[in-house]
Amino acid sequence: MAIRMIVSDLDGTMLGPDFQIPAVNRTAVRRAAAAGVTVVLATGRMYCSALPYALALGLDTPIISYNGALVKATGGKVLSASSLAPDTVARALDFVLTRGWYVQLYQDDTLYYAKATPPALAYENAAGITGHAVGESGLRARNERVSKLLLVMPEPALVAGAVEELNAAFPGELTAMRSAPTYIEVIRPGVSKAAAMLTLAQEHGIAPEEIMALGDSGNDISMLQAAGLGVAMAIAGEDVKRAADKVEASVADAVNRYVLPGAAP
Repeated sequence: MAIRMIVSDLDGTMLGPDFQIPAVNRTAVRRAAAAGVTVVLATGRMYCSALPYALALGLDTPIISYNGALVKATGGKVLSASSLAPDTVARALDFVLTRGWYVQLYQDDTLYYAKATPPALAYENAAGITGHAVGESGLRARNERVSKLLLVMPEPALVAGAVEELNAAFPGELTAMRSAPTYIEVIRPGVSKAAAMLTLAQEHGIAPEEIMALGDSGNDISMLQAAGLGVAMAIAGEDVKRAADKVEASVADAVNRYVLPGAAP
């Protein structure tokens, strides 16, 4: 069955190590779009952080941001939004802060953290946005309309244990998962890139079998499994590769091989 929709993660997938879109990826995506393929970005990033990339690619399709918690058109129209329950945010912040873990939260597409520590500054640099240092009391005061919490652990080896602790402490209230090697994403249960992807596909009259999803991290696994063709990047972890149907070195390679007939990778 022909691929009619491409859904791509950003960091580690569409983007290079410099957080820019390599020319080969840009060319392949634009060729696919010109051929009538719907191209969608699906990311854990904030909407405001993902928007410049969608515009650079010439996309006018909705952006799946915050791992699916916010789906918003490039023109600004909100198509769907989901937030963590305020009480869950309050108790999760207590849980995290008492353990001395770094956490930042996202309210109304704005980034907040307690202090401008190295993890905060590194995140700002990668995301191309500026956050607000509000102290722990300021974080606790912002427990409504929170799309996501993000924890940054000091060592990758600590992530799996922290994810397990969070999911065990808040069953049915939140979902914690690894994204980058030291990042833990915390979102509302039922929210995922896969769910948002399938909803958008249905609205476009596209079957799951006609979707190619591309990703490299734990928060991409759901959409790799839900798509007709799940493609993991070569840099992905083994768990991501196991969830995928194929492994490719780049977005361009995947698009040229599986979407654009006659295009050599």
